[in-house]
Amino acid sequence: ITDTATLQQRVDGALARVSLDGRLSTLGVTHLSAGQRRRVALASLYARNVPLWLLDEPHAALDPTGRDLLDAMVNDAAASGTTVLMASHDLERTDRIAHRTVLVQGGRNATDAIVNHNGAAMNQNGAS
Repeated sequence: ITDTATLQQRVDGALARVSLDGRLSTLGVTHLSAGQRRRVALASLYARNVPLWLLDEPHAALDPTGRDLLDAMVNDAAASGTTVLMASHDLERTDRIAHRTVLVQGGRNATDAIVNHNGAAMNQNGAS
């Protein structure tokens, strides 16, 4: 985005989306909690409209509301064509939002499953 006004609108919208608008939007990152810093990182992805999100343990340091917000934003991003790659130990939560799950154990691919929208895992061939 080269237009400053458009960029500011996207930033303001992204900060509002992660509940960091108002007073919090004027604070430096060093004055934010760990969860608020995670929200800033998420807002930056959202504002820049990048085609690929790489998220490492994104639910860490977030309260339940923040985790739900993250899940909603990941779902919205994926629905709009963004590729989201997430590494997480919170398999129960990620299984609910993932379209594909790869489980790694001992540095090796233990399972690779496409997840349908009712939560049932299928192998790569689509069988349950």
